[in-house]
Amino acid sequence: MRKKTFGWLAGLTALVAVAAMAVAVSSGTAAHRAGEKVALVTDIGGLNDHGFNHLSYLGLQRAIRQLGVQGKVLQSNSSADYLPNLTTLAKQGYNMIIPVGFLMQDATNSVAKATPKVKFAMIDTDATTMKTKGLKNVEGLLFKEQEAGYLAGYLSGLYAKANHIKTISSVGGQKIPPVDHYIAGYQAGAKKADPGIKTLNGYSQDFIAQDKCKELALNQIAQGSKVVFQVAGQCGLGALDAAKEKGVQGIGVDADQSFLGPFILTSAEKKVDNAVFDAIKAAKAGNFQGNETNVINDMTNDGVGYGKIGEAGTKYAAQIAKVAQEIKSGQISNIPDTVK
Repeated sequence: MRKKTFGWLAGLTALVAVAAMAVAVSSGTAAHRAGEKVALVTDIGGLNDHGFNHLSYLGLQRAIRQLGVQGKVLQSNSSADYLPNLTTLAKQGYNMIIPVGFLMQDATNSVAKATPKVKFAMIDTDATTMKTKGLKNVEGLLFKEQEAGYLAGYLSGLYAKANHIKTISSVGGQKIPPVDHYIAGYQAGAKKADPGIKTLNGYSQDFIAQDKCKELALNQIAQGSKVVFQVAGQCGLGALDAAKEKGVQGIGVDADQSFLGPFILTSAEKKVDNAVFDAIKAAKAGNFQGNETNVINDMTNDGVGYGKIGEAGTKYAAQIAKVAQEIKSGQISNIPDTVK
């Protein structure tokens, strides 16, 4: 089956080439500056995922500009690239490496154990769960995705209740903690705003193939879903394509994906760019935590949030801002992070 994608994806090859060039130019310029050598290893979504890999890259670029570090990016085309990419960078003398994604945990464990002088700041990986215990050179950069999911879900619930909609849905990539945090928060927020709402959920088992996510979303829409939340990276763009095609609302993930069109109700944001920049800044100042500890990014430190609210949801903007403030203040707490 031939994949159907958004029109704006037609020029992706050129986009990737430009991104790769930007990495080379920035790194070359930074090579003349004093500072740490920092490298990034993307997950298989690559720099064109319009999500957390791209955000990680933006955080590194900001560190290159503002902190004077040297920077490099290696992209992973498959999970088989994780170990060689991390090993290559460690051998090349990068003293801080940022593995992007939960699925890189085992490869990071192996390389971190073999190169104790290299610092590893792992995005979406709980450093306390490493197979090798006592790694002083590893820290996790975690996010309370459930807070962002809750806000997106609350908005969806308000929209559904006002428009007599009975069903909303979500499409996850794999059933892993960062994905399920979003979905659990989304379902909880929707049910808080509209206790009678029905929530559908499915997993594509893929973060790349857009046709898989599109098929899941189309099935959910056929069951009555009028709002589709994608939590599947590049694959999830297919779910949003289904929402656009069928005239229902879509919700983006990680980055603000409102650029896809007016059918985007909002986006549940995970501000990986801020987390990457802050981790590099801390390491450069000698404050790398390590010791298998985690740095938590949430609403209180602008680590998660929500994107632009689309036309269909603008009447609820003040209510969503109020809920966001209640999360920040702790008035709303214990948002679930597990999908039942």
